Amino acid sequence: MVKLKYLLGGVLIVIIGIVVATTVFPSEERNVKKRFHLLSEWVSKSPEESSLTMLQKMKDIGTLFLEPCELKSPNESLSGSYTRQEISAYAGSARSFFSQLKLKLYDLHVVFPEKGVAQVNLTARMIGRSRTGEGVDEIRELDCLLKKVDGKWFFSLIEVIEVLKK
Repeated sequence: MVKLKYLLGGVLIVIIGIVVATTVFPSEERNVKKRFHLLSEWVSKSPEESSLTMLQKMKDIGTLFLEPCELKSPNESLSGSYTRQEISAYAGSARSFFSQLKLKLYDLHVVFPEKGVAQVNLTARMIGRSRTGEGVDEIRELDCLLKKVDGKWFFSLIEVIEVLKK
């Protein structure tokens, strides 16, 4: 009876330790996913967003990227290497066409091919309303490469995967 009591106490301590470790020391996968959450939050726009909030989000978006960051797209005019300032400016310009915008990210699959490198495949859906009232609902598959620098993950490459059309 005494052994069972100690065994249960030991198992309980191990379980508590695991729970504390996973919440206090977030995993690398969770840190990578947090960067995507921030990107989604900062790209999204509500109808009542102020100009000051828009400017702050534009600035914040740039902080998520390494310099330069490469974009590969089936649309060749979008492909290239961009600085943080260029990314912020393009994001601000694109957001200004919308009265409302929501970026939703699904099915994030994160792998770590080497230390300090994360490859992420995901589905991105952009839903919104243009300033002229037109609805927007676009879905794209993305492959992203993030690199860890000074303890933080930064986007290094974003590739838009061309989906076959019927």
